[in-house]
Amino acid sequence: MQFFNYPGTESNSEAFHYSQAVRIGNIIKTSGQGGWDEKGNITTDVNQQVAIAFSNIEKALKSVDKRLSWENVYAVRSYHINVEETFDIVTKNFKKIIPGHRPVWTCVEIGKLGIEGMAIEIEVEAHFPY
Repeated sequence: MQFFNYPGTESNSEAFHYSQAVRIGNIIKTSGQGGWDEKGNITTDVNQQVAIAFSNIEKALKSVDKRLSWENVYAVRSYHINVEETFDIVTKNFKKIIPGHRPVWTCVEIGKLGIEGMAIEIEVEAHFPY
């Protein structure tokens, strides 16, 4: 088992004692990725938060191996503060980023996320075929 972090997340890894991704054999799992930038700031724009979360997932996957991408993802779990506000935005990002690929998806509305201001957090599982 190997743990990974991408640039900009090292301070959270130290402060909160967790990693952004783990490789267990040929399976990669990410921790929940939100709409934070490389300095840890959260935008108030929900469309941007979702887009950044998708980008952060890609960064987490690539921290394991540069060949990994959304195309390797087979399972997605998304946690929403207001699912009515973010559901269609997530769907739009799926269609844009992985138009020919349809991972399984569990979508859950919850009351609060780990960082104040977060509207969504997304975690994925991916297959490592290399």
